[in-house]
Amino acid sequence: MEKYTYEQLLDVIAALRGENGCPWDLAQTHESMIPCLRDECEEVIEAIHHKDDENLCEELGDVFLQVLLHAQIAKEEGRFDMSDIIDGLAKKMIRRHPHVFGDAPKAQTEEEGLANWKAIKEKEKEEKKKR
Repeated sequence: MEKYTYEQLLDVIAALRGENGCPWDLAQTHESMIPCLRDECEEVIEAIHHKDDENLCEELGDVFLQVLLHAQIAKEEGRFDMSDIIDGLAKKMIRRHPHVFGDAPKAQTEEEGLANWKAIKEKEKEEKKKR
């Protein structure tokens, strides 16, 4: 059997919330899904602690499902969609890693990389406050 593609998965999620979709999926809101997101994140952590790759793969899929459902709900509401999430994340990773994607000096240690990340994040928070 061939593997499903990302685009096919997006179609599956849309169908679950579509006209003939699943009543549970259709009833979900961002708020109602908070307990599910918490539970799935805890299950990922448990799989990591147990060094259980098979379970980790499944649980990461469950966390990703939460992201996809939130994105689908937002899309239906005309707020944002998965492409906006992906675009925003890619831009953030590039912005917060100028030592990889820009002309900043290379981070030499894990601590230096984390310090750079935190400094850039703090600067972004300050800029948001000014808006």
